[in-house]
Amino acid sequence: MASTVTVACVQNSAGPEIDPSMAEATRLVRAAHERGAELICLPEYFSCLKTSDDQFVVGALSEAEHPALPHYRNLARELGIWLLLGSLAIKAAADKVYNRSYLIDAAGEIAARYDKLHLFDVDLADGESYRESAAVAPGDHAVVAPTPWGPLGLSVCYDLRFAYLYRALAQAGAVFLSVPAAFARTTGQAHWHVLLRARAIETGCFVLAPCQCGTHGGGRPTYGHSLIVDPWGRVLADGGDRPGIIVAQVDTAEVAKARAMIPALGHDHAFAAPAASTPR
Repeated sequence: MASTVTVACVQNSAGPEIDPSMAEATRLVRAAHERGAELICLPEYFSCLKTSDDQFVVGALSEAEHPALPHYRNLARELGIWLLLGSLAIKAAADKVYNRSYLIDAAGEIAARYDKLHLFDVDLADGESYRESAAVAPGDHAVVAPTPWGPLGLSVCYDLRFAYLYRALAQAGAVFLSVPAAFARTTGQAHWHVLLRARAIETGCFVLAPCQCGTHGGGRPTYGHSLIVDPWGRVLADGGDRPGIIVAQVDTAEVAKARAMIPALGHDHAFAAPAASTPR
């Protein structure tokens, strides 16, 4: 198993139409490949996104119908790269979709699927609110997928706030964690960098976090600042707030070094749950 790999995150600004959004994402994948990237990660809903106060458009299609899958399978095979399709909206039962991440190998085969577990139902300041569960059905299991450079633990966006998921992925063998996102600008400015660095530090993993930027045919912007973070919590690359790519060469030997210095993954200790307090 190779210990060094050049990784990249694509930072695009998808709109409500699939074809132009895919064309821009494809251009950026090719640019990352030209810079030597062997594992390239795309953001959440990279192929279609419109957000506004009363509308949430993500281009929902069945897996068999979605044009992104054959297109990017062919692209991975053509370029000889591994591709993380951050997420696509895949039709589920009961008029909902799965927010589904795909890992495509260099032969163009689907190496893993992951359905987002935690859904973004929040009420922020100034009336800004989101109800992802109104349109999305949650997944029911975590996923760690093999790659030529070590296992990759999959997650999507709001999953980032649930540290136990990443601990479970690391304890299942992950050396990379993917966190594709379309993080809201409001929460991104406050929490994105610190949460991603924390997940890297807690697990001793490399974190690959491609995020959309700009506005998307509606009134709500995403944050950008795609990040590549090393197992010690150092930011190796930051995508800023405009479309583009970030690239870094990483050495998975750094995972073992970080975990040897801080072996917290082996220090779990059983404890009783706290009892509910009784008002006096």
